[in-house]
Amino acid sequence: MYKKAKATLPGTATERRNVTINKVVPTKRDSLKAQKNVRFAVVAPARDTPSATLPGTPQEKGINPQFSSTSATGEGKKKSGKGWRGKNGESIQGKEERHLKANDSAYNAQFKYTDNYIKTSKYNLLTFLPQNLFEQFTRIANFYFLVLMILQFIPVISSISWYTTAIPLIFVLAVSAAKDGYDDVQRHISDRQVNNRKSYVVRGGRLVEEPWHNVKVGDVIRMMSNQFVAADLFVVSSSEPHGICYIETKELDGETNLKTRGAIPETAEMGDDLDQISAFNGEIVCEAPNNKLDRFQGQLIWQQKTFPITNDQILLRGCILKNTRWCYGVVVFAGKDTKLMMNSGKTKFKRTSLDRFLNVLILGIVLLLLAMCLICTILCGVWEWTTGRFFTIYLPWDSTIPGWDDQDKGGKQISVISFLMFFSYIILLNTLVPISLYVSVEVIRFIHSFWINNDKEMFYENGENSVSARAQSTTLNEELGQVQYVFSDKTGTLTRNIMTFNKCTINGVRYGDAIDSRGNYLDITETTPSVDFSWNSDYEPEFKFYDWNLLDACRKGTFEVTEFFRLLALCHTVMPERDNGRLVYQAQSPDEAALTSAARNFGFVFRSRTPQSITISLNGVEEVYELLCILDFNNDRKRMSVITRNSQNKIRLYCKGADMMVMARLSPSTSPLLLDATNQHLADFAAIGLRTLCLAYKDIDNAAFDDWMNRQREAAVDMYNRDEKLDALYEEMERNLTLLGATAIEDKLQDGVPEAIARLAAANIKIWVLTGDKTVRNYSINIAYSCHLLTDDMSEIMVIDGHSEQEVDVQLRDTWRAFDAALAATRTARFGCTTAVERYIDEIINYVREIEKIKDEKKNLSTSIIDRREYRPIEHLSKARPPTASARMPERFDIETIHEEGEYANNQNGTQSANRGAPLSPNSGEGGGVALVINGDSLGFALTDRLAATFLEIACKCQAVICCRVTPLQKAQVVDLVKRNKKAVTLSIGDGANDVSMIKTAHIGVGISGQEGMQAVLASDYSIGQFKYLERLLLVHGRWSYIRMCKFLSYFFYKNFSFTLTHFWYSFFCGYSAQTVFDAILIACYNLFFTALPVLAMGALDQDVDADTSLRFPKLYLPGQYNLFFNMRIFIYSVLQGMISSLVIFFVPYGTFIEAIDPNGRDLNDYPALAFTAFTALFIVVTIQICLDTYYWTAITHIVLWGSIFFYFALCFIFYEALPFSFLSKTASAISYNVAFRTMATTQFWFSILML
Repeated sequence: MYKKAKATLPGTATERRNVTINKVVPTKRDSLKAQKNVRFAVVAPARDTPSATLPGTPQEKGINPQFSSTSATGEGKKKSGKGWRGKNGESIQGKEERHLKANDSAYNAQFKYTDNYIKTSKYNLLTFLPQNLFEQFTRIANFYFLVLMILQFIPVISSISWYTTAIPLIFVLAVSAAKDGYDDVQRHISDRQVNNRKSYVVRGGRLVEEPWHNVKVGDVIRMMSNQFVAADLFVVSSSEPHGICYIETKELDGETNLKTRGAIPETAEMGDDLDQISAFNGEIVCEAPNNKLDRFQGQLIWQQKTFPITNDQILLRGCILKNTRWCYGVVVFAGKDTKLMMNSGKTKFKRTSLDRFLNVLILGIVLLLLAMCLICTILCGVWEWTTGRFFTIYLPWDSTIPGWDDQDKGGKQISVISFLMFFSYIILLNTLVPISLYVSVEVIRFIHSFWINNDKEMFYENGENSVSARAQSTTLNEELGQVQYVFSDKTGTLTRNIMTFNKCTINGVRYGDAIDSRGNYLDITETTPSVDFSWNSDYEPEFKFYDWNLLDACRKGTFEVTEFFRLLALCHTVMPERDNGRLVYQAQSPDEAALTSAARNFGFVFRSRTPQSITISLNGVEEVYELLCILDFNNDRKRMSVITRNSQNKIRLYCKGADMMVMARLSPSTSPLLLDATNQHLADFAAIGLRTLCLAYKDIDNAAFDDWMNRQREAAVDMYNRDEKLDALYEEMERNLTLLGATAIEDKLQDGVPEAIARLAAANIKIWVLTGDKTVRNYSINIAYSCHLLTDDMSEIMVIDGHSEQEVDVQLRDTWRAFDAALAATRTARFGCTTAVERYIDEIINYVREIEKIKDEKKNLSTSIIDRREYRPIEHLSKARPPTASARMPERFDIETIHEEGEYANNQNGTQSANRGAPLSPNSGEGGGVALVINGDSLGFALTDRLAATFLEIACKCQAVICCRVTPLQKAQVVDLVKRNKKAVTLSIGDGANDVSMIKTAHIGVGISGQEGMQAVLASDYSIGQFKYLERLLLVHGRWSYIRMCKFLSYFFYKNFSFTLTHFWYSFFCGYSAQTVFDAILIACYNLFFTALPVLAMGALDQDVDADTSLRFPKLYLPGQYNLFFNMRIFIYSVLQGMISSLVIFFVPYGTFIEAIDPNGRDLNDYPALAFTAFTALFIVVTIQICLDTYYWTAITHIVLWGSIFFYFALCFIFYEALPFSFLSKTASAISYNVAFRTMATTQFWFSILML
């Protein structure tokens, strides 16, 4: 069933070159099967926009990634019987289409199309306050405290001044309103700037300058060079030949390379003749507004003819006109209907696991509050029934409850009193639900984001590109410290996505190896001599090639070699331009740029193009080819072709694409030796990590082409089945091809990728590579070895490559039965530990294993073994295999011990230096692991309802998973499968538009600013410059954020319970009358001023270990993955600690002051002295506790801590001593006048403080 994936290469150049003769080679079927994963990226494929829905494949039941899709269905769209149909027959916009006429405002007005005014702001001066308050009070916590504040205005039930709740609530609302207001002001400014940009509109035969917001659908507008396009336009004409115009789409997709659009020849002839343009009355029938940036379907009906409109004739709002003096266009979509605005929809709000846990805790605290209020209510009724009549002078209910003196109604009166006391206790004990919790959490998260944004260690500078890490979401920081699964793209994420032409095979002969005079292969270094291309005036000095034989073959002018490079010079969508007189290529993909550049350096120079022609030069001789048709690339075709006619009127098709696509369309007369030799070379190229494409051509009879072209034109104007008909015609044309050879392009690993992956794996983070590369299995495995995703420690590599659901099912079952032995081999005992660092690691690992044993069910699993020795690291991608080292964890609470013993551990481990750049083995210290490799076809079957659970169980037990040839939708489905079924935090990282779906599906999305535009960055929660910075983002910032937030929450609940429960204990001594034990001013300031800043400083600044230690000991990351630092057990511990503290805080001062007298015989047993002593004791206790919890003391920590202490005593002195009694007598604090000095002068006060 399984075959061993083996990449063996012949030993000498002669053997490897001449494999076509007298050599045993794989069969055609096996070769095709082995090569089915070769990457093809010649023309940038259709990619998802940040909020686009991936079309085509229906989602499997139970796998529901949250993609957003915007469909404008507003007024003015006419209905069609069939509706617009896309590829594979899927509906693009239901049954809607748009009709409009150029320069006919009366006709267009009947549809009431959206104008070009945009509004992204939410408020205005009149609506800001009511709307913002309404939004804030929709939050349960804010509404809860609003109700409490209202209750405090009812004297009969409130024993606390209204401002004790109002001041904190107003502060929280004001902070949120200020933030919302600032954000909306920025939106207003942006809207005003955009809406007031100027455009020239054709009105009445002349150009009129109008602001953008006055532009209407159907208007013809004129744009100038370097101007933004005001709306989505159909190009009518331009200043360039054939109506071509050049645009930059940086605002749409982040790509800076120029793209071309053009008018149809019939309208391009109008040029800038205003009379003709103002008389243009063509009717456009097109699809309804949608968010597909790469697709447009429509028709132009003009002069009794119908012309197809595709994306090539459309300029989108947000583009910039470049290298074109002027351009005219008809507005098709305006304002919010433009594709740019339809892609600006909101991304689904993501919440962390801590947020969800907090909601549960708050609900539990509310229930506890109600229970405490009910207890006090019942005890109040009992007390009133038995004792209350003796204390009516202190509790004058007769003034509140009618008929109080009527003894016959005593039971009813007590019920009323108890009912009122229930609400009184809700007010009194409301601080169990902390009002400042959410705003404090947001402040801490904002500061954490600030640290990420300003970390110089994550600043990437590469020539003109300078990229810093950015936290685009401030709500997920602590979840960075809990990641268990990382889903990564490969190209541009793990690799550089900077392609270089490395090797090729032409007519069965392999080229590209550096060979010495004896025929032995040479390792390519900086000193290896390269081919001299200086004879070519258009050569590029940076281009390097090391095989002189290919240049010799070019000079000999053999047919196959000449056609090979002619194909590379003709079959592409590259645009040439001049930069200081130097020819520069603008390509839509790095692959195209590399191949066109290779042809250029070998003397086949692409010079220019028009919609109808392509000009190249062969060794200085110019050749002009008529461009008859382009058969576009897409993800289904995986190939691209051009049909050209040369000066001898000979028509030829040139095709390049994925090898499995090209090979399947070769002529039956293709030489088996040539086919087998090419397949062998492809396998060799893939085995050393190169990306391959096959090249072929076909001569076409003129009459046959004319017939085919007529049918192609008919299909192009089909309103409903254009894509299907064109695909069928393309398939018909791309048959019986003649093989020329194949190219091999190198995409090197990014710096630091092997080290980063090794450390992340050592931190128990499982890494899954989900790549769309059409590569063979060998290539995937070898590239994984190079980046240390697979290691020598791994005992098995499982491969799933079935071609049907039944075959995949059988493979999964076999794998299941064989897996248990493989896992048992990885669970080897760790060596003895001698340091505190290692002992702490053992404690955590053992604790985690106990958790896993509880969760894990016994299953018999097995696998087919692939010997890891059959694969070797790709030397040119990873020059040296770094040594492995045991991962250790520092002692948690003793920073000095951490540093001392960390250095000791490094000294004892000769393979691990103090340099944190030294990589670790993913499984260091714990034996090997198991890896899984699966291709896209098999993955599609594995994700079905019947097999998904089995696949998930096997994959999640693997240390690494590699999914090859997966579509963007499959990437999102895999992420969603793990996210929904495993209680683990997932992170997706990628750099291209095809990664957007999985980035938005995962708990955390990370975008890399790379060569494929900014779509991934715009859709992500965090952005970084290179993959290696993910290591620091998770192991340092993520871990710190998690630990800080956990400590903050634990302490926050502790101090609140200590404060609130003191009132509860006092209830037993005040007749359950809901009286406060503290003064009102102290209650109002406790959470807002006395204890707020120290806990914020701890939550924002604290570190248990420094960054270097976090990186050197990756297993310090484990506690976050299993949420060991804040869970229900930790919460209950904090509550119990607060309860015990409150008991001591209340009863020690109570016992000290009861019946106490001073030396002069005066009674000290008074309420103000008890209240002041108890609150001072509370403040000192919680302050000492935060000092004990703080690991990392900074200047800010000292300032806020000592500042809070100073502020407390200063406020007490000013309020109780400095203010005149005449002022104090007007407040509820009149009885506390002079209490501070009077109490602090007693020995009872100091005894109480020392006892605590």
